[in-house]
Amino acid sequence: MLRCRSRLDDSGVVQVVLPDGTALAVEDPELDVHLSTLLGRQVFVSAAVPEHNRLERAVPEYEGGVPDAVRETASVDATGESITTGSVAPGTFFDFGQVHLVTTASLDRMRTVYPTGDFDARRFRPNLVVDIPGGPGFPEDAWLGSRLRVGEALFRVVVPTPRCVIPTLGHGELPPDPGIMRAVARDHRMPVFDLGRLSCLGVYLDVLEAGTVRVGDLITLLEAS
Repeated sequence: MLRCRSRLDDSGVVQVVLPDGTALAVEDPELDVHLSTLLGRQVFVSAAVPEHNRLERAVPEYEGGVPDAVRETASVDATGESITTGSVAPGTFFDFGQVHLVTTASLDRMRTVYPTGDFDARRFRPNLVVDIPGGPGFPEDAWLGSRLRVGEALFRVVVPTPRCVIPTLGHGELPPDPGIMRAVARDHRMPVFDLGRLSCLGVYLDVLEAGTVRVGDLITLLEAS
């Protein structure tokens, strides 16, 4: 699926662009056919989480990738991969946060920790990338509990973002690199609720006021209300 990408056409319809360049609207039944062929199993596109649906997550070999209590519940799937299963928020496809933010300062910090790694923001799939040139790493850690005004929208910073194995996989022209998350696990582990200290990069946000956010918008850090 990381070889596919999404986009809006001129009329505002969401499309999925397949690896061969074919673009199909999400409502097009042919998309299910193409995705099933690509993935080698029957899949379908849905706007809502089916009832009793479960989220499967690969368990990385490095410490800090998942809570120890979760690691102990892992099982091996048909491909030989060690996985855990869990639920997602009702009616959504978020495993936790509504919006994900990373800063360039944190990405720059990780480049000094692991110079041969490509810490392109796309690996971490953020909704928002905040440009903080020349600053110390992980400034967003100090924003927890605060509010952020970004363009017309208002957010609350909720929790550090625990990282799974997805950043280590190939993303377009970005090659697979298991060292990406090993570096994060060594350099930046944060307390996440009662789950222990996990490998984190970025923060999750809740939306307090909806609004348009544009490239180049300034961000204002506000105290918690």
